[in-house]
Amino acid sequence: MAQIGTDITAAKAFLEAGNVVGIPTETVYGLAGNALDPDAVLTIFRVKNRPSFDPLIVHTDSLSKLDRLVTHIPEPARRLAETFWPGPLTLLLPRRDLIPDLVTAGLPTVAIRIPRHPLTLALLRSLDFPLAAPSANPFGYISPTSAQHVADQLGNQIPYILDGGSADIGLESTIVGFENDQPTVFRLGGMGLEKIEAVVGPVSVRTHSTSNPAAPGMLSSHYAPRKPLILLAPGESPKPAERVGALAFREPFGGLAPDHQRVLSPTGDLNEAAKNLFAHLRVLDSLPIDTIYAEQVPNRGLGGAINDRLRRASVPV
Repeated sequence: MAQIGTDITAAKAFLEAGNVVGIPTETVYGLAGNALDPDAVLTIFRVKNRPSFDPLIVHTDSLSKLDRLVTHIPEPARRLAETFWPGPLTLLLPRRDLIPDLVTAGLPTVAIRIPRHPLTLALLRSLDFPLAAPSANPFGYISPTSAQHVADQLGNQIPYILDGGSADIGLESTIVGFENDQPTVFRLGGMGLEKIEAVVGPVSVRTHSTSNPAAPGMLSSHYAPRKPLILLAPGESPKPAERVGALAFREPFGGLAPDHQRVLSPTGDLNEAAKNLFAHLRVLDSLPIDTIYAEQVPNRGLGGAINDRLRRASVPV
């Protein structure tokens, strides 16, 4: 079983030996390995049971290290990086041959970000290589926002989990690519569109793919609990039933058992809702219920990313 701790030296030793470890970020916990070592990258795919056509995000600790990894940085990408890194923003940039094909699923671009977590930044500074790190959960399941979540799901397959507390944001990073230097959002996430557009102007959004995604996290079915999740239409309530649970935005639904419900934010704070999303889904998935109903949140700020995750976790009705 994986050891959970705060020893950066131990995590570094495992990574330098070719192992993969759990790491904290401000978004969710990642399953990290040497991004330049195809064997370590292959271990990430094996542990997660992740399809090889789904590319990974590479994590580094400074803009100065990008020249080794990418051929050039479009001007709008540089403005975003200088404004928001470290932070919950991933950029798709033209890769150098140093990046293994397995990391990018053979694509000409690599997804890169600088995470905003002191433990992981210190770990990255101590290493001679960047880290490939998708979310530290079995492929397609709810992303982990604590070290214990990682241990519960992958603890028997990895040696160490670096414990950085609960994730501050709780949603994966926003991914932005550049087609003819024009910004395109490929995944909604922890960086709101309004903030991005304040720096680079209007952006287009292209977030779903059923196969051969152009960026990580684009598959149309993802982030899902084991139990069926049904997304409610605005203003709709679940039908009362004994073995039904609900994920509500501000207040629980009438007619359902209180202990079968979780509320994302009693005050209507979308940042709090985002932070609680995956943890609440995990709790609901563990309860003696057959179906989870989920309420959509206002589609502003991080609300768009929350609704995106709920849509992809839901079953067709």
